[in-house]
Amino acid sequence: MSNKKKKKLTPVQQEYQRFSKAREPKRPVLFNCLKAFLVGGLICMIGQGVSEFFLWNFDFTEKTVGNPTVAIMILLSVILTSIGVYDHIAQWAGAGTAVPVTGFANSMASAAIEHRSEGFVLGVGGKMFKLAGSVIVFGVFSAFVVALIKTLLTKLGGT
Repeated sequence: MSNKKKKKLTPVQQEYQRFSKAREPKRPVLFNCLKAFLVGGLICMIGQGVSEFFLWNFDFTEKTVGNPTVAIMILLSVILTSIGVYDHIAQWAGAGTAVPVTGFANSMASAAIEHRSEGFVLGVGGKMFKLAGSVIVFGVFSAFVVALIKTLLTKLGGT
């Protein structure tokens, strides 16, 4: 809290701030980062294993193996979410489970499962895409900005 905001507090409020801060449990930031790193790495390692499986056993190339790998990772995430396992992993590992594909699939499946009692259209579809809409808009906008920057750099470098 900044000194400017502390001056607006009464002495009793300032004393309470010190009291509560002294009794607040310390967060194990380093341990939490380690857990997130390990679980995120494990998810990525599983994805790499799925990718290698498709490369070795099917007629995929490095360029074409991405789509089935992503589909399998999404499927695994949705299955683990639906049986309640992914939430326990996420609670323990924190941000490590937010690896883009699996984390997004988990959040979509969680929203669909949570609101299924409201019906398929307004419950599952409406609530599930409440989250997806913002992510898709941000993704499209980010892709536009990156493409614009790349185009400008190409034009400036080429002339």
